[in-house]
Amino acid sequence: MFHSQLSRKLYLAVAAAGFIAVAGCSSQLDTAATNQAPKQAAKASPVKKAAPATNTTKADAPKVVPVSAKVTKPTGPVITVPKGTSITAVVGQTLASDKNHQGDTFVASLSAPVKVGGKTVLPKGAHITGKVVTVKKHELKVELASVVLRGKSYDLQTNSLRPSDKVQAKSKAASADKSSDKTAQNAKQKDNSKLSANSQLTFKLSKPVIIPAKG
Repeated sequence: MFHSQLSRKLYLAVAAAGFIAVAGCSSQLDTAATNQAPKQAAKASPVKKAAPATNTTKADAPKVVPVSAKVTKPTGPVITVPKGTSITAVVGQTLASDKNHQGDTFVASLSAPVKVGGKTVLPKGAHITGKVVTVKKHELKVELASVVLRGKSYDLQTNSLRPSDKVQAKSKAASADKSSDKTAQNAKQKDNSKLSANSQLTFKLSKPVIIPAKG
C-alpha cells in the first residue's frame, strides 16, 4: 500500500514537471516568433520615401512665342503713289548671272525724288531694296521690292528690267560722236548677264503704294 502511494506521487511529480517544461518551451517559441516576425516584415518590405509631389501647371510648361513678320501699315493721313509711277534707282552692287541666283536681294537708292501732285513723297537717296527675279546663262532681270521712308519699310511692286535697260549718262564725248555712242550702246544691249554697280534703272510701279503723309 505504501509503495503504491509513493509510485503514484512520483508519477504525478514527473507529469507536472513535464507539463511545466512543455509550457515553458511553447512560451519561448511564441516569444521568438513574435519578435522575429516584425524584423522579417521590415526586412522584406522596406519603407520607400515618397517622391515630393510636383504641381505641374500650364504656367510651368515652356512658353512658345510665335514669330510674326512685321508688316508696316500706315496710320493717319496717307498718300497713294499711283500705279505706273516711275522710280529711278541706282544699284549699289554688281550683279551677274553667273554669280547671283533667283531671289537674291541687293541694295539701291533713289536717284531722283518721287512726286505725287507736285509734292515729294519719296525723297532722293531713299533706301531701296531690290531682288533678282530671273537668272539665265546670258540674262539677268531685277525688280524693286521695298523702300524705306522715315525709318519704316514699305513694299514695292514694279516691272522687271534687264541690265541693257539702264539709263546711260550722257557725256561730252558721247554727244560729240552720236554714231559711236549708238554703236557702243547697241553692243552693251546684247549683254544682259551683268549689272554693274552704280547703274541706274527706271522702274514703274505695277501696283499702287500707300505711304503715310508727311506730318
